[in-house]
Amino acid sequence: MLYAQLHLTLPAWVHEAVDATADYREDDAKMALAIRLSALNVEHGSGGPFGAALFSPEGRLLGVGVNRVVPHNTSIAHAEMMAFATSQQRVQRFRLNADGGPITLATSSQPCCMCYGASVWAGIDRLLIGARAEDVESLAGFDEGPLPADWRGELEKRGIEVRTDLRRDEARAVLAEYGQGGRVY
Repeated sequence: MLYAQLHLTLPAWVHEAVDATADYREDDAKMALAIRLSALNVEHGSGGPFGAALFSPEGRLLGVGVNRVVPHNTSIAHAEMMAFATSQQRVQRFRLNADGGPITLATSSQPCCMCYGASVWAGIDRLLIGARAEDVESLAGFDEGPLPADWRGELEKRGIEVRTDLRRDEARAVLAEYGQGGRVY
């Protein structure tokens, strides 16, 4: 039998933990939410140590995601992918900036090779990153996969502004806590 549908969900705690009406105009607020999601995902044992959120040009929250790879038995359930999907479903567009931007993705850690590629196609204009790929690999033991040597330049060539190391120490702390927990994904 072939499965004809795919059903991915965010953990129930997300509804209580996320204030969709909060003021997210400042990049710091956007990053704080992404990192908080990653920490709560570890605290609740509902997935890996990653959180992401997407925002409209006015700073309105469009959608969030946390890593759900193990609970859903699918490698595509990364935080960024879940945030893309929840946002795309909410606005009913596969290209988030089709009606204008900038659309901002805030992610607790640098996107892996899959999420990097999806960022181009999902239609984001700004990418805010907490921890670096080397932090993810050294502190939490994940393999982030191959990225172009000039991954940042490639995104910027496509009109995507990249800001890195935002609240990096907080993001690294979540990765370290997860890594010390002895979990494998």
